[in-house]
Amino acid sequence: MSEPHKAETSAGDRFAFGENWSRFLRVLNEQRISKATQDLAAMLGVDSLAGQTFLDIGSGSGLSSLAARRLGAKVVSFDYDPNSVACTAELRRRFFPDDPDWQVFEGSVLNPETMAGLGTFNVVYSWGVLHHTGAQWQALAEAGKAVDAGGRLFISIYNDQGRFSRWWLRVKVLYNRLPRIFRIPYAVLVMTPRELASLTLAVLALRPMSYVRSWTHYGKNRGMSRWHDLIDWVGGYPFEVAKPEEVFEFYRARGFVLEKLKTCGGGLGCNEYVFKRTTD
Repeated sequence: MSEPHKAETSAGDRFAFGENWSRFLRVLNEQRISKATQDLAAMLGVDSLAGQTFLDIGSGSGLSSLAARRLGAKVVSFDYDPNSVACTAELRRRFFPDDPDWQVFEGSVLNPETMAGLGTFNVVYSWGVLHHTGAQWQALAEAGKAVDAGGRLFISIYNDQGRFSRWWLRVKVLYNRLPRIFRIPYAVLVMTPRELASLTLAVLALRPMSYVRSWTHYGKNRGMSRWHDLIDWVGGYPFEVAKPEEVFEFYRARGFVLEKLKTCGGGLGCNEYVFKRTTD
């Protein structure tokens, strides 16, 4: 583990995203991979990425990088968390061993030299990452610089819920300050009221199985795992948020136009954006 990352996680200043992703790989299967591949293609509005270059900023588990590679893109994946880098490298080893068209390395989007050295890409992708860097707007700017003229930027950023987002920040800070043995019980304690409310609504609507399916069929959501996402929701820190109009204006000023927007309906979660770069 790199020294800065190790120091930050030990001090409770950063969630161990990579450890969570390594546990997710235990439940990763072909169904989840296929779903992630389909969803990536649908959001970008393509059937193939053949001949395209794809940069995955904060590759996490490596699932999205794998999806892009399956769609035919030449992929570059990096992450600040060494365990996330290991997860991505493991998926490359499993599915594209010794592939020259998929590079994996450790790095930070906040390092201008690293970003400048990469050049530009047809697609720059960063799902649920830039708001966890501790410098969200700098990260958004660096991600935008990596997009080639005419290329696309696909990102997701936590929705700004005002007072509730500030409360959620305190939840995350406390999670990371707790001794490791107490973190999972704390996450369960935090999420139980929300889960009970969802179950109650399902029962009152005479659809109790809809709640069960929200767990058993969660893999249909980008191929992810609800349990591992739950831990990420509670523990994911640093943590910043933005309103959709703020992200839109930020990138419009930098020569981007919004192609697609998928919001979380004003609630807890991420808003997804696909921008196209129209200027050099």
